[in-house]
Amino acid sequence: MITMTINTDEAVSEPLSIDIFEVPQAIGAQIGPSSWLTMEQERIDAFAEATGDHQWIHVDAERAASGPFGGTIAHGYLTLAMVPQLLAEILTVTGRSSGVNYGMEKVRFINPVREGARIRMRGSILGATQRSGGMQYRLELVIELEGAEKPAMVGEFLVLAFP
Repeated sequence: MITMTINTDEAVSEPLSIDIFEVPQAIGAQIGPSSWLTMEQERIDAFAEATGDHQWIHVDAERAASGPFGGTIAHGYLTLAMVPQLLAEILTVTGRSSGVNYGMEKVRFINPVREGARIRMRGSILGATQRSGGMQYRLELVIELEGAEKPAMVGEFLVLAFP
């Protein structure tokens, strides 16, 4: 069971800034937390429109009020889609010209994100390997949910970056 204490007064940290080829020396480094981001219904509705996922627990406030979460919730994949925005606040890899998502492992949506809730991200650098002329690195990322013991999402993310 994953539990944690969320300190809502904790200051936003400066992003870890590291050169692409120095990432292996940063294994174990903690990154974050990011600033808080409010999950508003407008964002949830826009995600539903973009993906075609109009399930009532996400977009029908009246019906969702009497549903299992007492209101609408963000799509799990919307929470996942916040990773690039939040990651940009906590990690800067310099000396790279581009990077691609290489994959995800162990991604779990542990706690629903209700409309109006605030989330933030923190993580750590788990590993790095030179590959394909660039650097592949693995990040453990946790999206915290303000006021909750359990996070909204956890997972490992692989990035392939090129100089």
